[in-house]
Amino acid sequence: MIWTLPNILTILRLLAALGVAIMFLYFERPWADIYALVLFIGAAVTDFVDGYIARAWRQESRFGAMLDPIADKVMVVIALFVITGYSGMNPWIILPAVMILFREVFVSGLREFLGSDSSKLAVTKLAKWKTTLQMTAIAVLFAGMGIERMDWWETLANLVFWFGVGLLWVAGALTLITGADYFAKSLPYLRAPK
Repeated sequence: MIWTLPNILTILRLLAALGVAIMFLYFERPWADIYALVLFIGAAVTDFVDGYIARAWRQESRFGAMLDPIADKVMVVIALFVITGYSGMNPWIILPAVMILFREVFVSGLREFLGSDSSKLAVTKLAKWKTTLQMTAIAVLFAGMGIERMDWWETLANLVFWFGVGLLWVAGALTLITGADYFAKSLPYLRAPK
């Protein structure tokens, strides 16, 4: 592995994803929500920055190409687990969260099965929008959960929270659409004889 700035940022993003969960172990709410929000947004920003730097400085690497999508998925999955748990197992959050988790595991399995042919499942622009929308929805949900715990502006907290839920549903739908797209692209390889 080459220790380039983009790779370091990606590794920090992985660690930040773990930090989001740890915030709720060591801090009382609403501080845990606020710290998790700040950490999550910082990590999400590195997702854009590390790719930009890698291309601009010609520091793209196989390690970075492998680790970047893993870091994205880990961030989203851990945050969804935390939000689902602290939202009282709200079905309006659970269903889109399950849709997102299903697609991520399914597409990862497709890529693993295809092996060297997985380059045929290159990340699409729609999939990048999907990731951006997922991260935005999660950030809004963390903000809504934090405001709700502050004992003031209850109406604002509800508006922010339900706006985040709406974004999560749109992200869930987009997630399934991109998953179906990847599955359709993989069909010729799945039908091929061994």
